[in-house]
Amino acid sequence: MGLRLNDKWIWDPWLAVDGADYHVYFLQAPRRIGNPEKRHRNVSIGHAVSQDLRHWELLPDALHPAADAGAWDDFTTWTGSVIRHAGQWYMFYTGGRRSEDALIQRIGFAVSHDLIHWERYPGNPVILCDSERYEPLTPEDWYELTWRDPWVMRDASNEGFYAFITARSRHGPRDARGVIALARSSNLREWQVLDPVTRPGEFGYMEVPQVVQIGTRFHLLFSTVKAYHSSARQRRLHASPETGIYVCSADALQGPYLDMPDSALLGTSTYTFYAGKILQDPHGHWVLLPMRYLDQSGQFVGEMHDPVPLQISADGSLLLEQGVC
Repeated sequence: MGLRLNDKWIWDPWLAVDGADYHVYFLQAPRRIGNPEKRHRNVSIGHAVSQDLRHWELLPDALHPAADAGAWDDFTTWTGSVIRHAGQWYMFYTGGRRSEDALIQRIGFAVSHDLIHWERYPGNPVILCDSERYEPLTPEDWYELTWRDPWVMRDASNEGFYAFITARSRHGPRDARGVIALARSSNLREWQVLDPVTRPGEFGYMEVPQVVQIGTRFHLLFSTVKAYHSSARQRRLHASPETGIYVCSADALQGPYLDMPDSALLGTSTYTFYAGKILQDPHGHWVLLPMRYLDQSGQFVGEMHDPVPLQISADGSLLLEQGVC
């Protein structure tokens, strides 16, 4: 059944689990704009809730771009994540300014007591790109300052927090600088940007990251489209690049995540699925909740698919059950 809105495209989901309720947040844009390529600059954050990950009740929107002209997020409110801390929910998200055409990306958060009503933190933005470690806005190399899609989670070993962020390295071929950046905090308000947890060389960008622990292994999910596979990767694989959801693993939360996959966990060369999240369903089974990205004719779909069952192999790697998509 999934989640489809008649009047809006939706994409890039993230979830919060509160008791029996699964709250999903997602980017949305009105279908009336006609061209789905314009969706990123006509965006807000939608919200729905479910008890089974299949039947969804639409709730009031979570966030819209700020009403104050000149605010760091007065034009775009893009992908993020939700975490609970000290009796409150924190939603981290990506913001863009209208005066900059959202080409410079920054990260801030809003707080909530009920997962429905959200209030922006007055000290936003809180995580900025460190131009000594990551590529700043350099139009001759890339069309934007890539610093988005924060996946924030607690480090069980020391009770601190880490954010995994879509970013680009300062060095290497222009089509191969995509990395996942890392930032660290003790209180969710003050952040230190660290070195990336992946190496450049494979992709122009690695977006919508998620890190999930299953057993003793940590799995990093990210998505990319076939147009942003580096030329070096294509030469190495001797295969058509795949749009889809990729996963690599590590023994520690902070990585490094170096075993870059040759093929997508879920994806094809004809554009199908994107921006999935791994979680446990009401029965405790691990599933992947992906978005339907493009159809077989290359048209944007913009809806959420039903959960896809995952299998954990003997070596701890993740596999999809056969024939489920």
